[in-house]
Amino acid sequence: MITLQQIDSFIDKVPPSPKVLKETISLLNEGELVKAAKVAKKDPALNSYLKELANKPIYGLKNEVNDISQIFGILGVSKSQQATYNYMISLLSPAQWKLFGLNKSSFSDLQAQLCTNWLKITSHLHINDKNIQSAIALFPSSIIVAEALFCEKLADVKLLRSVDEIDLNTILQRLCKMDLFDIAQRITQKWEMPQIVAEIIQVSSGIKPSTDKTVTMLGKWMHLLLFYTLSKPLFIEAQLNDFIDFQIDYVSDIYDDFSQLMEIA
Repeated sequence: MITLQQIDSFIDKVPPSPKVLKETISLLNEGELVKAAKVAKKDPALNSYLKELANKPIYGLKNEVNDISQIFGILGVSKSQQATYNYMISLLSPAQWKLFGLNKSSFSDLQAQLCTNWLKITSHLHINDKNIQSAIALFPSSIIVAEALFCEKLADVKLLRSVDEIDLNTILQRLCKMDLFDIAQRITQKWEMPQIVAEIIQVSSGIKPSTDKTVTMLGKWMHLLLFYTLSKPLFIEAQLNDFIDFQIDYVSDIYDDFSQLMEIA
């Protein structure tokens, strides 16, 4: 059994928070794009990451952009905040993944796909809360923590997978009495995000209902997005789809709207 203290020791590393990153996030929270870009320029590694991320095809920029001020200006506050969170998470990403079939490039693609489509969803739903718009970034960070936890018991995990074909979320619960959504919720505390974000994360599992209509609505959309993204061949091969038990009845009322939205370039 992995103890809560061990879990928290991993979560305490999410995310690393150098001064430049703290100041950049703080300024973005205040909507100060110009000031945030000026601070971000002080970190060469952050600059390099933002340039690579912003120029990915999924962001839809027609021409390559290399200036951080221009990148922040094009992305806007919410996408810039997400991109900075993604960089913070990438600092904790393992150099070599031992359980999940991921690498630097595929993990970055996962972040970009989740964040871009979640912003598309929140825009569609007229949600302007920056914390809710950044909530999806909790899942890549949770996957990093899950990888670290699984690696503590890697032989046991592989044995269970080969013998009983148990899904990874169930194994995670057996190891530490927490699933991926519980870990994501604990990270919301680390990031000092509001309670509604933690509630949306839990409801997005599809099996943890809420009485709050807004939380339930956002949880349904997030559930569909997670299933939609993790069911792509790249992430099926990486075994990430094993974390989502798709609840079709739970999301049936928004399924068509979601499908149509994802078809929009």
